[in-house]
Amino acid sequence: MFSTLLCMMCVVGTGEDIRIQGSSGLVREGPWRAWLQSPGGELPFGLEFRKDDSGWHAAIINGAERIEVPRLTVGPTEVVLQIPHYDSTISAKLLDGGRRLEGEWKKRGRNDKWTKMAFYADAGDTHRFAECKAAGGQRASGKAVAGRWAMKFTADTDPAIGVFEAGEGVSVVGTVLTPTGDYRYLAGDFCGTQKSSSEYDGQLRLSAFDGAHAFLLTATTTDGATLSGDFWSGETFHDTWSAKRDESATLPDGFTLTRGVETAKLSEVMFPDLDGKKHSLADPAFAGKVRIIEVFGSWCPNCHDASTYLVELHRKYKGRGLSIVGLAFEYTGDFQRDAEQVRAFAKYHKIEYPLLLAGVADREKASAALPIIDKLRAFPTIILLDAEGKDRAVYTGFSGPATGDEYTKFRTKFESLIEELLGGPKSGPG
Repeated sequence: MFSTLLCMMCVVGTGEDIRIQGSSGLVREGPWRAWLQSPGGELPFGLEFRKDDSGWHAAIINGAERIEVPRLTVGPTEVVLQIPHYDSTISAKLLDGGRRLEGEWKKRGRNDKWTKMAFYADAGDTHRFAECKAAGGQRASGKAVAGRWAMKFTADTDPAIGVFEAGEGVSVVGTVLTPTGDYRYLAGDFCGTQKSSSEYDGQLRLSAFDGAHAFLLTATTTDGATLSGDFWSGETFHDTWSAKRDESATLPDGFTLTRGVETAKLSEVMFPDLDGKKHSLADPAFAGKVRIIEVFGSWCPNCHDASTYLVELHRKYKGRGLSIVGLAFEYTGDFQRDAEQVRAFAKYHKIEYPLLLAGVADREKASAALPIIDKLRAFPTIILLDAEGKDRAVYTGFSGPATGDEYTKFRTKFESLIEELLGGPKSGPG
């Protein structure tokens, strides 16, 4: 069902912005096992260094996802990996003859506060997690947890769904779906033993790191039908969760959660562009047979997935009358700083449609700034308008490529709506 999680190699970004400085140093080419030191223990991810005629390159790897690091500095004693579209940096010292890295990951957050976590990496190790200490003390098949799970996070009132699948060898890949977005590419393993044809005893371990997210999920099972465990995000957040196998588990339709406001006037909603010039959403430059308003933040990984898709849509349909405008809600509230961050976001995704700086990344304040919808419930939110500026659909959150079939279903429905408004034949993903 979710085979795309296994076969798709997702390359985030093009790597064209990679800049190499300093000496080639002693860093070892090939795969590395990297991890952040989370309060829940090691939060691992894959890392790769390679060298070609243009110099050194690095990639962050989570299951099927491969993220090319936009800016890499390799020196005799230090390596710096910069991810400017998230305002995120890993700085590490080279040790043990280039076989070890030790340093820090830092990412700018709200109100200029920084997330900081200790970073480590060892060359040549391809195991995502370290040794197993659960029942049996060995890595078992990912089939132990493969399937669909109805999940409940203790601190969250919204339901969630875990979708897990056996990867290569004994690994587990998948994601967590929620009404406001997914947890992107999770990867890990199952440690334990098989008690019978359908019963397992052991521990599930999953993680994801993409420069912005730093997720660690662990859980235990004694019967193969229920899970109970912990979730850590970043340097401080912790929650507990539980899950039961449920192949029919569903979430509310993202097209039903947020409503457009018919009485709202686009001409009365105004925001500055990245140079400070104000525009209303009724600006002729934003007009088209079909209009999309994307509410996003450069800090939001699900927004990056959404923007990747919208760039694809813009190239596919702009010649037929599709217009897109992005409304950015950023962290700092400092116009110049936030505009610089949105420019980095636009450069990374090669966005050709206009972007406006709409405010700070606060859902209540963003709701007040957007009278065209009843309430902003999630970043991103995608608003589809017809040629007269009347809303035809509002989609809350985003089910990205890590969700497999969910992503395909969304694309098929959304592009059918666009085709209908353009007056052409319906089609699925192009």
